[in-house]
Amino acid sequence: MIKGIAAPLCALMLALAPVSGQAHEAQAGALTIIHPAIPAVMSGAQAAAGYFTIVNAGDSADRLTAVEVDFATMAMLHASETDAGGVTRMVDVAAVEVPAGATVKFAPGGLHVMFMGLSAPIAEGVLLPGTLVFDHAGKVPVEFMVTTAGKAPDMSGHAMP
Repeated sequence: MIKGIAAPLCALMLALAPVSGQAHEAQAGALTIIHPAIPAVMSGAQAAAGYFTIVNAGDSADRLTAVEVDFATMAMLHASETDAGGVTRMVDVAAVEVPAGATVKFAPGGLHVMFMGLSAPIAEGVLLPGTLVFDHAGKVPVEFMVTTAGKAPDMSGHAMP
């Protein structure tokens, strides 16, 4: 009996294996949010950064105005800026423009979301729900995948315009 189901079971597992390793995304009209991710932080950490890519395939611009989550007391849009002296600092950003036909990347060293006052573990492999709030697309539910600490999300499987 086991031999009779082993081959089909192995085939099913192999067929599903590539799906589990692919980046995830959310769609809202012309906007695609690709691979929302948070690098894992040490136990007890009170802050973490979030990254993703927004692709606007539409004919009109939109603006990301907020990120809402339950796993932190605050989620703030930030940008990293380096001054002429080589000093990098984070600055609050009220909103992020997403021009028509453009791709906006939230990545280490640039735009990112700072999650402050963490109330849940940010451990590798966990999916944490959140909502991106846009002027036109409205509230877009996403899941932030907690990735290996210190590694940028792998988006090699995604074609960027």
